[in-house]
This record gives sequence, structure tokens and C-alpha cells, in this order.
Amino acid sequence: MSEGALVLVVEDEKELRRFVRAALTAHGYRMIEASSVAEAKMLATSHNPEIVLLDLGLPDGDGLELLAMLREWSRVPVIVLSARGREDDKVLALDAGADDYLTKPFGTNELLARMRVALRHRASDAVGGEEKVLTFGDVSIDRTKRLVARGGQELHLTPIEYRLLVLLAEHAGKVLTHRHILKEVWGPTYASQSHYVRVHMAELRKKIEVDPSRPKLIVTEPGVGYRLREA
Repeated sequence: MSEGALVLVVEDEKELRRFVRAALTAHGYRMIEASSVAEAKMLATSHNPEIVLLDLGLPDGDGLELLAMLREWSRVPVIVLSARGREDDKVLALDAGADDYLTKPFGTNELLARMRVALRHRASDAVGGEEKVLTFGDVSIDRTKRLVARGGQELHLTPIEYRLLVLLAEHAGKVLTHRHILKEVWGPTYASQSHYVRVHMAELRKKIEVDPSRPKLIVTEPGVGYRLREA
């Protein structure tokens, strides 16, 4: 699915572009490069890339400006690559529409894995419609019957826990911020009530994790949000 995908790399560091180019071309991706916001805007509109790797610190502006512009007309997956490792920076980028966030330095395998997840989601969205049964690990969600089972055994979830689990499963492998989860599950007026998420996520883990104190399925991204680990 991701073989031959066209990747727009927006990065002003030549060494990092060289590193990314080697990794992508070795795995069959096509690549176009930009070192500034202006150049990236031109390439994004003229080449219609299938995924964007975006640095935030660019010489003629902030990468978040480019992200906002892209989101006005495109749902292309965007993975932020940044030296800004603060939790607030990650939250800002994800809430602005980024699909994922990698802090420099990062390894080739991690980058490629995040790209595969983002491209999978894009292909899924393009097909349209929603899967009736979602599965991850030994957990299955039957959305028609609103039933959740682990290892074939039915789990009894509250309506909030069910909505949380479905939201995570629909975006498996992707970080969802506290704000995003709150808006989707509770509504926009609850966007600042992050303790709601922590309390209900703890209860959900008790039901779907083998060992809730060492979760393997619902992974915490400290200060940012949660990610459902793909099997």
C-alpha cells in the first residue's frame, strides 16, 4: 500500500534530508524536498504528495503555519519531525492537525513504522465507510452490536468507555491528545477537563488489559495523550 508513495520532506538541515532520503529510497518511496515554508507550499500544491514529513523550525516561518495551510484543503498525513521535545509543542502540533510527532534524533525503523501507520489510515479513509468489526490484540469491537470481547469473552463497558475504545481503535497507532479525546467523546465544552480522560482510561484499562498496571494496549504518551498500540 505504501510502496512508491510520494513523500514531501520539509526540512532545512541538509544532513537530516540526506539521512531521510537514504531511508525512504531504500524502501521504495519517492521523495521531493523543501527547505522552507514557501518552497513547501509550492511543492504541496503542485505535486500532491501522499504524506508529508514536516520540520517545525524553518528559516522563513513556523512549520505549524504550513500545517494550518495544508489542513485548509488537504487531509494528507503529516508527521512532524522536530527538535522541540516539550510536551506542549507536541500537543500544539497534534491539535493543529498533525497525524504524528517524532522528536529528533529518531531512528529509521521508527520513522518508517509511523509512516506505514499514517498511510494505512489514509488508505482506509479513501475507501470510505467504517469497518463493522475492529480488532487489536485479542480484543474485538463489533460496532453493529456494540459488543466488545477479549479472547472471545464479552466485556461490559460503560457508554463512555465504549466511545473511548472505539475512538482509539479507529486511530490505532496514532497519538490522540487529551483535548482531541475530550472533544470527540465528551464534546467541545469539556476540552480542558483532562482529568476526565485519565479517570475513564484507568477504568477502561482494568477491563481490556491483562495487567492494567503495565498496559500493553493503551499506551500513555506523557503529557500529551494516548496511543492504541497496533498488533
